[in-house]
Amino acid sequence: MTVRFILNGEDVEVFTEAGERLISILREHFALLSAKSGCLAGSCGCCLVSFNGAVSPACLIPAFRVHGGEVITFEGYSQTVEYQDIAAGFAQAGVESCAYCETGKILTAEMLLTGNLRPGREEFFSAFRGIKCRCTEPQSLYRGVLAAGENRRRRIYGRSS
Repeated sequence: MTVRFILNGEDVEVFTEAGERLISILREHFALLSAKSGCLAGSCGCCLVSFNGAVSPACLIPAFRVHGGEVITFEGYSQTVEYQDIAAGFAQAGVESCAYCETGKILTAEMLLTGNLRPGREEFFSAFRGIKCRCTEPQSLYRGVLAAGENRRRRIYGRSS
């Protein structure tokens, strides 16, 4: 089947089997390697992408669902000013991510900050429960998300609020 969708802001199409997973399409057809094949069950967080505005595991999305949709990978997201807010916030808090979890942490932080620039601890832990990695202590990550929210408030409103 031919699958047409928006990938990182560009109209693309790929010929594939209806059941091929988005993770394979991204890696094999478009050489986008930020989403990694981890558990292939949607529970580790290393294959997260933005799919139709929600952070989703690419290993669980079949090609037929992608048709007509929009996918943003880390490669596309990292070119945005919103990414800069998060990268700076993580650096301020000393958050270091490994290649395994970086995509999931960044995209999950974006999802969280899109809804609330000052997420509470419970909201934070609920959002990040699907990220399985040992490289960052959760408290540091929470401080990084809060710093990113402050960076975004400052950028948007011109001051801390």
